[in-house]
Amino acid sequence: MNTFDDPFDEVLPTDHRSGYVAVVGRPNTGKSTLINAVLGQKIAIVSPRPQTTRRQQLGILTEADVQIVFVDTPGLHEPRHRLGQHMVRAASDALRDADIILWLLDVSRSPNDEDRSIAERIRRRPGDVPVVLALNKADLLPDRANDDAGEAHRALVAHEQVCLLSALHNQGVADLVARLRGMLPPGPRYFPADQVSEVNLRFIAAEVVREKVILATSQEIPHAVAVEVDEYRERSAKRSYISAILYVERESQKGILVGKGGRMIRDLGRAARLELEGMLEARIYLELRVKVRRNWRKDDEFLRRLGYRIPRRAS
Repeated sequence: MNTFDDPFDEVLPTDHRSGYVAVVGRPNTGKSTLINAVLGQKIAIVSPRPQTTRRQQLGILTEADVQIVFVDTPGLHEPRHRLGQHMVRAASDALRDADIILWLLDVSRSPNDEDRSIAERIRRRPGDVPVVLALNKADLLPDRANDDAGEAHRALVAHEQVCLLSALHNQGVADLVARLRGMLPPGPRYFPADQVSEVNLRFIAAEVVREKVILATSQEIPHAVAVEVDEYRERSAKRSYISAILYVERESQKGILVGKGGRMIRDLGRAARLELEGMLEARIYLELRVKVRRNWRKDDEFLRRLGYRIPRRAS
């Protein structure tokens, strides 16, 4: 007999477990790569660049007796503008609200000041939320993937579990999920069984476009670009029209994104369109434009328009 009130009219086993797992760490440790590996499909954009993830996003793993809601957070770092402040706040909120804190560390590198700062944040967490250390990028260790690997990382903070893994190569991921499953409390499903994230198609389209910009550009461009989908129309079950604006902060950045004769913007559009068509299983007509909006990362109202939950300052 099901002991939980299930909003989706599904019969759940009496030992069903569920909960939220906050995936935290400094930028570029592989948080989004790990969540994509856990789910077996891409829901979060990834790149070699730090601070690729800007907004909190859920990855929902549902099996017969468990639902694990992974909270993919922006990398914890020292913010330099309002956008950075929002990113750090989102990650800190996830620490407070989680059932489990999953701290992803780059085991191929020694802990640095950012790691030690995150350890302090975790030590100050409210309540008694258990901590799991995921020592990622084990594939980069020179034949040292053993019990001694990551000894300095293990010493950063008290923890209940530690897993050595490579999210990129899907090694150790199943073991990590099994350990998390055993730590979750009894509970119902919070989302339908077939739902893998809470984001809508506009968000997905904007993130895919931004990923292609990050991968194709260098220096300040990846951090200075925002993408807003201003129109999304499903013209039929198998055909959609998407219009998106790429915002940058300077005319020189606009010139780089447009490219000589418009070549760069065409290449970006082609790459994003092909990925979206694969994800959505539909034909996509994608139109991209580039506009200059100076200092948008410091503009509270614009950040709210993009969907960031920026608190209003007291007057």
